[in-house]
Amino acid sequence: MSSKGEKTKQDIREKAYQLFAEKGFKEVTMKDICERTGLSRGGLYRHYESTEQIFLEIVYAFSEQQKNEVSAKIERHIPAAAILEELLSRYAKEMTDHENSISLAIYEFYSNPSISKEDNSVKKQYEISKSAWTELIHYGIRTKEFNQTDPESIFHVLIFAYQGVRMYSRLMNIDPEIPTQITQEIKRLLQPREGI
Repeated sequence: MSSKGEKTKQDIREKAYQLFAEKGFKEVTMKDICERTGLSRGGLYRHYESTEQIFLEIVYAFSEQQKNEVSAKIERHIPAAAILEELLSRYAKEMTDHENSISLAIYEFYSNPSISKEDNSVKKQYEISKSAWTELIHYGIRTKEFNQTDPESIFHVLIFAYQGVRMYSRLMNIDPEIPTQITQEIKRLLQPREGI
């Protein structure tokens, strides 16, 4: 695909993301995406066949981007603590940013009975994210920046707390301290305390 075609696809994904954040998954139509992007129906269908296809590309892109980002920083020997701090800061900000959250759309998409549970792409997203976090935690253990711990358990505490807060932030006002408490607890579990 030409660079112009890729740029158009990126624009479609960015504008569709905002629609999914505003309306959830079920309420977004290809017509909505045409209106938001300024493309004709033919122009949109030249790149994507359905809202499902656009949504899955958006979801995969997030997980892949984080995985690639973490791996690249590890390859450049950036300290594990610095990578952790950057990721947790981003997660804390995202937790209460319900206006830019597609958590509701993710729930709507994957709770659809027509989505095959055997070929559940949310599982793929989960596995990619888990892989990024376990790679980071193992790296931090090797460099002695992190405690000996079970990386998968840390990931589960973080990701399910993160998604829970994101979902609840759509339903009620969340105390801004909650994301800070969660991220501080993850740091406490991972990083050795000074003077011990």
